[in-house]
Amino acid sequence: MISNIFKLKRKKELSILIRIFSVFYLILLSGCLNYIQDVNIYPDGSGKMSLHYWSNLLYDINSDELKHLTYFNTDFLKKEFSSKYYKLEEIKLYTDSTDGTTHAIINITFNSIDSLNYSRTFQDSKFSLIDDGTGIKIFTQKIPSINDSLASDSSKYSITYKYTFYGKIYDDNSTEKDGKTLIWKFKPNEIGSGKTIYVKYKPFKLKETPEWIYILMGIVIIIILFFLLRRSN
Repeated sequence: MISNIFKLKRKKELSILIRIFSVFYLILLSGCLNYIQDVNIYPDGSGKMSLHYWSNLLYDINSDELKHLTYFNTDFLKKEFSSKYYKLEEIKLYTDSTDGTTHAIINITFNSIDSLNYSRTFQDSKFSLIDDGTGIKIFTQKIPSINDSLASDSSKYSITYKYTFYGKIYDDNSTEKDGKTLIWKFKPNEIGSGKTIYVKYKPFKLKETPEWIYILMGIVIIIILFFLLRRSN
């Protein structure tokens, strides 16, 4: 996805490029695009993904400049993220009033992480989820190379991938960890010709912890507290 953000791939978009060139050029020069891909993969290979990117250019999302910038345009994003290989759940565009940054968030769900490879949006990501026959799964994703013009000033922005797996992690090449979430965070010049996300894990048998388990735990805790308080009195 990140490699597509500044690509206008279809010929009919050349006219759009002409209209938005001034803003487009400023973004390329400033190198101030930040990107987070946050993914939850369930034991059966289905899951959900949130794509969040934002620009440090101080434009309001309703400004004339950004209305014509395709990757901050709702109609364009609906077309770009319409696919039979996943479901588009939500598109959210907003301007952060605290710092003036412009944000876009796209939320999707999918039945199989591998199926995303067939979509136009994720064709360069090369998702792979393979079972080794013993219940152990190996997940990989290709992080495409970044255009040199975007990587020229890496101090101004970052590219982050977050993955939450419902299972026991045996091996991975993440750069950070936050509880059960593995994080790969890079400056564009660190990506070079590309990187590969790698995780080896054994999924839990349940897709998610059933809600009734949390309810039961809560009831048990309440009963224990009740008897403890009763004894103390």
